[in-house]
Amino acid sequence: MNLLEDDSAVMSKARELCETIANDSDYKGLLAQVESFLNDDEARLTYQSVQERGQELNQKQQSGLELAQSEISEFEGARSALLANPVASSFLQAQQSLEALQMGVSRMVGMTLELGRVPTPEDIAQASGGGCCGGGGAEGGGGG
Repeated sequence: MNLLEDDSAVMSKARELCETIANDSDYKGLLAQVESFLNDDEARLTYQSVQERGQELNQKQQSGLELAQSEISEFEGARSALLANPVASSFLQAQQSLEALQMGVSRMVGMTLELGRVPTPEDIAQASGGGCCGGGGAEGGGGG
């Protein structure tokens, strides 16, 4: 039997995982924050403007050009205004949480395929660079 067939045990469990995520109240809260942002034209436009300006400055810097202090200050002001908007700020936090969820699930599946078994917390800590001395990652900053 092919592991990717719709009726395989692997795909059944994958659907079960997806259903668990989709029905999770925290996940639904994150989606609500994203939806709120998408429905707020002012927050979306401010976000888009800051993103575009950040990309412009990054490209300029990578081209070897020096950024003027006024450009940096202007960008930081726009970014501060974006973060002061509660809808945009909630969206950014939700986006980070959703990316962390996706990376965490992908890491677990990837490690399972590499190790041939379910990874232990120690395996995950070691793969994340926190494997020394039983630290488990709580001290390294990134837990939460």
